[in-house]
Amino acid sequence: MKQLLIVYHSLTDGTRQMAAAAAQGARSEAGVDVVLKHAAEAGGKDLLAADGYIFATPENLAAMSGVMKDFFDRTYYAVLDRINARPYATLICAGSDGENAARQIARIATGWRLKAIAEPIIVCTGAQTPEAILARKTIAGEDLRRCDGTGAALAAGLALGIY
Repeated sequence: MKQLLIVYHSLTDGTRQMAAAAAQGARSEAGVDVVLKHAAEAGGKDLLAADGYIFATPENLAAMSGVMKDFFDRTYYAVLDRINARPYATLICAGSDGENAARQIARIATGWRLKAIAEPIIVCTGAQTPEAILARKTIAGEDLRRCDGTGAALAAGLALGIY
């Protein structure tokens, strides 16, 4: 059985909703075990056990979240040259942009020699004030369906042996 690992961090629940939607889509594919893990709990053994990945993070101060960065810092060298060519996708919850967080993950994935299966999904919440930035987020159904579709597509590719 193939395994899809979804690693996420979420402070205001927006990214968690996106990751959960991707997991839901992936679970629709028979023959794929879906593991949804908070970045603080995920490690190198999880990466090695998985056949594909979805990385989901908020963009904080024009960067991926510190908890997500910590995940990559803790695991990067432990799996370097051991997960080459595995597929991945990225989900970003941002106030207004999200591109820099997506670029950071793409650079890490390039170092790991992972294969992107889709353009990053970036959901912009429009949060610009301290109150709005820290408030609990509700991700729109349309955006959650896009995340679901990415999870389903990655899982289907794993199940069919395309990736």
